[in-house]
Amino acid sequence: MVSIIEKKLYSCISFCVTHSLSIFWRISSQLLCFPNCPDHNPSLSSWNPGHQPDKAVVVKRGHLFRLESSATFLSLTIQSGGLLVFADNPDGSNNITIRTHHILIEDGGALHIGSPKCPYRSLATIALRGRSDDKAVAEVPGLGRKFIGVMGGGTLELHGIERVSWSLLTRSIPASGLATGGYALQKNFSRGINLRVFDQDTSALLFDGRFDTHDSRNDSWRLTQLLRTLPAGRIVALAVGDSAVKSFLDETKKAFKEVLGSRFNLNTGGRALARCNFTTVDGVGFSVTAHSEWKNGEISHFVLIILPCPTGYPTMGFQVDAVDQVVLNLQDEVQQSWKPGDVVLVASTDYSMHQAEEFTLLPCPECSSRQVRIQGKPRYNHVGEIIDGVDMRAEVALLSRNILIYGEMENSCYGNNKCQFFSHDTFGGHIKIFANFSSVHLSHVELKNMGQQREKGRYPLHFHMCGDVDQKGGYREPTYVDGLSIHHSFSRCLTVHATNGLLVKNTIGYDTLGHCFFLEDGIEQRNTFYHNLGLLTQPGTLLPTDRNETLCTSIRDNVHKSYIPSPSTECKAVSTFWIANPNNNLISNAAAGSQDAGIWFVFHRSSTGDSHGLVPETRAELTPLGIFYNNRVHSNFKAGLFIDKGVKTTKANAADPREYLCLDNTARFRPHQNSDPTRPRVTAVIDTLISFKNNDLGAWIRGGDIIIQNSGFADNAVGLSFASDGSYPKDEGSSQEVTQSLFVGESQNRGTNGGQNKYWGVGGTDGRMRTLPRNRTFPIRGFQIYDGPVRLTRSTFRGFVPTPERNTSAVGFNLKNTWQLTPRNNLSQLSFHPTATLRAFFGRPGQWFEENDLDGDKNSIFHDVDGSVSGYRDTYVGRADNYLIQHPNCVQMPRWNGVTCSGRYSQTQGAPSLSLSISRDDYPAAPLVLRGINSQGASSQQYQPVLMMSKSYTLHWNGPAPREVVLSLINFDKDDWVLVGLCYPPDATFQIMGDINDRQRNIFDDITDYGTVSSLAELKARQTERKYFFDQNVLIVLRLFPSHYCSTKGCERVKVTSTTSSKQTCNCTRTAYPKYSKKPSAVVPMPAPNRQPCNDCGAQQVSEHFFSQVTAFVPLFPHARLLSTFTTESLAMWGLLGGSSSPPWVSLQAGQGDDVLGLQERYLPLALESYGCSPPAPQTRKDLELLRKATGLQ
Repeated sequence: MVSIIEKKLYSCISFCVTHSLSIFWRISSQLLCFPNCPDHNPSLSSWNPGHQPDKAVVVKRGHLFRLESSATFLSLTIQSGGLLVFADNPDGSNNITIRTHHILIEDGGALHIGSPKCPYRSLATIALRGRSDDKAVAEVPGLGRKFIGVMGGGTLELHGIERVSWSLLTRSIPASGLATGGYALQKNFSRGINLRVFDQDTSALLFDGRFDTHDSRNDSWRLTQLLRTLPAGRIVALAVGDSAVKSFLDETKKAFKEVLGSRFNLNTGGRALARCNFTTVDGVGFSVTAHSEWKNGEISHFVLIILPCPTGYPTMGFQVDAVDQVVLNLQDEVQQSWKPGDVVLVASTDYSMHQAEEFTLLPCPECSSRQVRIQGKPRYNHVGEIIDGVDMRAEVALLSRNILIYGEMENSCYGNNKCQFFSHDTFGGHIKIFANFSSVHLSHVELKNMGQQREKGRYPLHFHMCGDVDQKGGYREPTYVDGLSIHHSFSRCLTVHATNGLLVKNTIGYDTLGHCFFLEDGIEQRNTFYHNLGLLTQPGTLLPTDRNETLCTSIRDNVHKSYIPSPSTECKAVSTFWIANPNNNLISNAAAGSQDAGIWFVFHRSSTGDSHGLVPETRAELTPLGIFYNNRVHSNFKAGLFIDKGVKTTKANAADPREYLCLDNTARFRPHQNSDPTRPRVTAVIDTLISFKNNDLGAWIRGGDIIIQNSGFADNAVGLSFASDGSYPKDEGSSQEVTQSLFVGESQNRGTNGGQNKYWGVGGTDGRMRTLPRNRTFPIRGFQIYDGPVRLTRSTFRGFVPTPERNTSAVGFNLKNTWQLTPRNNLSQLSFHPTATLRAFFGRPGQWFEENDLDGDKNSIFHDVDGSVSGYRDTYVGRADNYLIQHPNCVQMPRWNGVTCSGRYSQTQGAPSLSLSISRDDYPAAPLVLRGINSQGASSQQYQPVLMMSKSYTLHWNGPAPREVVLSLINFDKDDWVLVGLCYPPDATFQIMGDINDRQRNIFDDITDYGTVSSLAELKARQTERKYFFDQNVLIVLRLFPSHYCSTKGCERVKVTSTTSSKQTCNCTRTAYPKYSKKPSAVVPMPAPNRQPCNDCGAQQVSEHFFSQVTAFVPLFPHARLLSTFTTESLAMWGLLGGSSSPPWVSLQAGQGDDVLGLQERYLPLALESYGCSPPAPQTRKDLELLRKATGLQ
């Protein structure tokens, strides 16, 4: 016996209100007019060539064909004056398939399937067939096999039915489809009545028990009591295991009948099953199933008597799931264009891109215009909410189109198709467009099984050296790609090669090998990528930057001799958007999962590949950034956004054995007007970047000037890290700024354990289990300071709570940092939510930090301009054990391993080839030992200690006195000075000169000799003169002060050249102290702690959430705070005031202050147009304005 009953002790009335809906169908007269519908051209002749798999068919001049039925060819060539058009009909029933090895469109030839004003309605399919080793069809030069090729003068127009390409979830879907996770049990020999009680509102299991009504009258009585005390509405599921009748009381039977409404019917058979469907309060459908069965035998199932057969064994079970009942709630109205049978893709919202899931759509007559129902159930959580202020809603893409071009594939890899790396066939089809084509426009076309991994230039869609393809190139209708679905590809998604002015919008690139949206040679400019989605970008073999570690070290055909590549520095850069020139536009795109980076800007110093020599010097790293607005990057393994590095532009040789086009670390992005370094800088603006759940870096950006604004970073191992455009003296003093941005360490998006997520552990503000980046112990940081200078202002931090296993801090520093840091890293107007419990952290010896004793570690420092970090205005926060920056009144910050001090600070650079020990005369017992930023084997070394101004220091070496020491005055301001004593033996003689290193012209200006004085007192008295004093028993003393200030030209420096015969270690600490010791003192008094809250601190956008403007819909609002106190019986009326328009739903939470007690009600529908109300007034779309600006189109 099995039974599922929803207990109802109340009457239920259900009703629905329907609106009369009239639909008028008409065919516009324009529909019948050529050229809107190309198949209506009266000049066309009907063509039904049939299936001729061995015939090479040629459409010649004067052949104007309307293809009316499916056909098979060996090959198809459309020559000059030839035209092929796919026939269509209004009801979309004229499905046509062409199977051929290739289609070649020559100069003057044309292929049309639909048009922009008359999209194709039927199903058009082009199947590209053949193997890479097939000799039946000869390779075509420049195209190979299995292709559609458009030569100069050719025309390709493919236009399917316009459909919403991708949208965003507006309601989260949990793994299994149910927030409770569902329930499943299968058990043998469980005698009696097995009972489960489920919550009708949530599907949660509330009670499970077994009642042995075969052997125990007491169990039967207990079952009766339970049934009569269940609250109304509960779901009760029962299944009999073995026998349940012998002690089954009449009172229990009565309870079954009265409480549950059960009837007892004799049913004989081997299996009994009951299933009922329900709906949660969140609108999620679920089924409850109970079954009872006698395995390997027969049993008679009925309530009063159960007689088991002498063979076999009894089994029973329960299941609660949402199979085939999960509904996706979407931001856009998709019901009219997404149809049952279509395939959709839901992106990962966790660290692993492999949590992306494909589903087939099912009929859903009850769904609204923004809902679809999927077959099966999800395996992973997919977020559909704005969490902690950051829009983490999963992208949902439609993969199906009614024009399909695909490659026919073998069941496994074969021949010379990289089978040592791939088990599956990677020889797909490809489309290649050549320069001077007549017209190419593609919209709403599906490309599947395209691309060929075996060689370059065979991509799903490839614009090959086409030059300017917009109005600048003479095209009245600029070339575009719109609404394509490119998926399950074998070599990239879309390649823009030496092509400018192309518009790519609403296009999906999913599951490919190698860079997905790919700019190839570094000279591609003015291309616009608008509202595209790329995900599941996996390593390939073609370029070093495509390869993972295994492929990098295995593929060595193009390195010099036996050289073994370094994966971390030469490869491991595969990206969804590979942008090889900054003068391109990225607006409202989503990079939702790559093995390495979501968006990578890389810089070619010269044109590469087939473009080599066309442009003598690309100057990409000097070129201003195009429009970058409202892009989303998440679920990438290395970084969401990466702006850094170049590629090697020379062939492998003995001097440099690395492969051509491998990663190279020489490029530094420093944009100037007209790409001219002598002209003013141009600021690169990263506006509205949403970066979350990237396993390593939310964004890594090197160079300047760069501003990031209105952006959100959440759940990244490191939210954002800047790097300067070079080390002194080669850098140009770049500026980097972050403003109006939000940083979330660990959000309420806890992820799903599985799907190639490696780490699962305790974390977050609630201390619950969640997926983790990098490692369970990795120190998560919101904003990482690497070198500088950077400005971080008007930003908010939340969700940074350390655990016993890891230090999670809002502000942190680059780990194991050998590089210098500047005290000009300015932080101001920051807001820290109460959940940001560790505002800054300077590291401690241990895992990840190792000894925490490299030069950058020791010199970690930032300027707290207004005290919004430390509570003390105009102070500097540094490491607690660095006494070069301290005075007695500094405030210790033990949790930070830091100290907050007042004063003025700058850097001094020295350059010998030894280790440096530097002591401040106030604290001679606490020297700072620096090993230098260059490798230990370098011929010279650099040190950049941060010094408190108006203090005196001594410098000591771990070897003989260096012949030459260069002291550079970095970041010195007016009236800044320090006294520096350098240790030398008594017989030393000196030449000391001052100059300015003009780094642009690489010359030295304003050369000045330093003269000697006879005493330290005289040196101090002659403060404005270039003098030095040599205490022959101890050291040489210089007063360093600026007569010029660091600029784009260069910084002032002092060069000390010495001659000595001594070979002794030049460390004179014992003779310098206590002779030069001084009492510790503060130059600048410590300010009083801030007492008033900062009203203008933090990001203003936090109150409205950081959101994606991918479509016209607007973000959700924050939780509404109810000011009164309510009892459990209270009713509160509430609403939302202000904002740009109504959100689709609001999550109402109950709590006191900032402590949220729990979710009380969810998804209160506010999209009132769904209920017949007038929709809100249309909003100004900044993304559309920027699209018009980028393309010049109205």
